[in-house]
Amino acid sequence: MLHLNDPGIDSATAQGLDGYQAEVFAAGAYSDQLWAGKVLFKKYNTQSNPVFSVVRGKLKEMCSGAQRCNYCEDSAGNEVEHIEPKSLYPERVFVWDNYLLSCGQCNRNKGSRFSVIRQGLFVDVTHKRESARRKSPTGPPVIINPRTEDPLAFFQLEIEDTFVFLPRNDVSEIARNRACYTIEVLKLNRDVLLEARREAYSAYRARLSEYRTIQSHDATQGRLDILKDAIRATAHPTVWHEMQRQQSSIAELQELFSDVPEALFW
Repeated sequence: MLHLNDPGIDSATAQGLDGYQAEVFAAGAYSDQLWAGKVLFKKYNTQSNPVFSVVRGKLKEMCSGAQRCNYCEDSAGNEVEHIEPKSLYPERVFVWDNYLLSCGQCNRNKGSRFSVIRQGLFVDVTHKRESARRKSPTGPPVIINPRTEDPLAFFQLEIEDTFVFLPRNDVSEIARNRACYTIEVLKLNRDVLLEARREAYSAYRARLSEYRTIQSHDATQGRLDILKDAIRATAHPTVWHEMQRQQSSIAELQELFSDVPEALFW
């Protein structure tokens, strides 16, 4: 899970989203807006809609490799995910910076679970049946938002053995708790992801070793660029970033990166 670079949307697409959002507001009371947001998002979030065609295209640009989920980086990112759930915040249904692409599993894991930070405390604002008509409290999200924050400033990936995400030790208590919340809500340490990260580590290591070997035989820059692009397109880019970040403390990586120091900046 990495920080996402926002490619931006054009003014026509932004105006289209604003128009859809105006329809939500026009529904009236909060509970009516919740219903309208659900119905209108299903109506407009289609492949044939020119506004969402652009939205999806721009969100794809933010994905790694072959359009991988922005959360787990493993499965296809084929669902437009609301970071702040539309079932809680109808005012955020058609807001560009509230979107990313997720896989179905991560989307289901997160669902409408959501907490905000108020006066230094985590407040669960997930709707209970009896509170569905009351406007949800607002505040900074507890879940780490990869569109505005660097997730690796909150947690780290153990890449020598377990391949689990852990909260960093060199951060504040609230940052550690946010890391734990994000890992738990998204189930970022589910078994299939641990195995996939382990395989990705081996793939990255093998490709970097291949790069080193070919480079030592005076390969053309074109051939080296092909290998570099292959590394950049490999699944689970967080594994690669952690290899770069932790290489000085892992002998086999220290040797590789010392021979190919430019790879520290890929």
